[in-house]
Amino acid sequence: MVPLNAVPAVSVLLGVVLGLGLWLVVVATPRFGRPRLMARVAPYVADISAEARQLLARRSSDPSPVFGVMLGPLAASLRATASQLLGGNDAIAKRLRQAGSASTVERFRGEQLAWAAAAFAGTSALVLLAPGFATAPGVVRIAAPFIAAALGAAVRDWLLQRSARRRLARVSAELATVLEFLTLSLTAGEGMLDSIRRVARIGSGELPGEFAGVVAAVGAGVPLASALADLRDGLDHPGLARAIDQVLGALERGAPLAAVLRAQAGDARAEAKRTLIELAGRKEIAMLVPLIFLILPVTIAFALFPGYLVLQAGF
Repeated sequence: MVPLNAVPAVSVLLGVVLGLGLWLVVVATPRFGRPRLMARVAPYVADISAEARQLLARRSSDPSPVFGVMLGPLAASLRATASQLLGGNDAIAKRLRQAGSASTVERFRGEQLAWAAAAFAGTSALVLLAPGFATAPGVVRIAAPFIAAALGAAVRDWLLQRSARRRLARVSAELATVLEFLTLSLTAGEGMLDSIRRVARIGSGELPGEFAGVVAAVGAGVPLASALADLRDGLDHPGLARAIDQVLGALERGAPLAAVLRAQAGDARAEAKRTLIELAGRKEIAMLVPLIFLILPVTIAFALFPGYLVLQAGF
């Protein structure tokens, strides 16, 4: 049963949200009909006509800029608070780079705040309207929205970490093949930049896409060594970092690149084999869980239940 004191507050809140939504819908509705001649000519004579500038400077009835001005400082302070509580911006920027996301740290903090606000609003509505929360202690009803908001922000951060881990796993799977292709191109007589360009043009996946960024940076005037170092520092993948370090050392000393990349490809293959063996070991242990808790009890039940029935019938 809904408490009577919560009904007016919820009604006012829903009315305000409905009114703002209808306002935004009406403002976003396109106007039919041709614009007037004055409106079409005004942009071309605005530099010499004060009336045209006044016409172009008319304020729109769209409330979203007003909300942006009112809530902008609050959102900035909330993002700064979230940065202090949930981790530094450097770690978030590194995860965004590893995940291949084009979002900025500020945008990600805004998404975290949006997730937290949505969880807070949903839990608050649930606390106010759900009959099960009417008998709950007051401390639980007050703390539930704040706990939900913290969980919402943490879930968004966990999703970013999972995306970064999955992309790094795909890079690990592609590393050995890409290094072998670079070795083949270098053996055929191409230079390092031409080999990277060929991989970026022909290959498909995460690592060829990163090499495409290296080629674009070199085309914009960045030295090849600097572009590779930026890729190493930004992606922070252990196997790729070792390969790039060896390539940069070979470029400085003038060592043969083909032999260096061939050795790094062999190391990447060996690392992939070790990873598969470790994964198989963990999966083998995980397979014991259904065996012990599902199959073995059912087998014991089938073996002992007939005897139990005979004993019950005999006595």
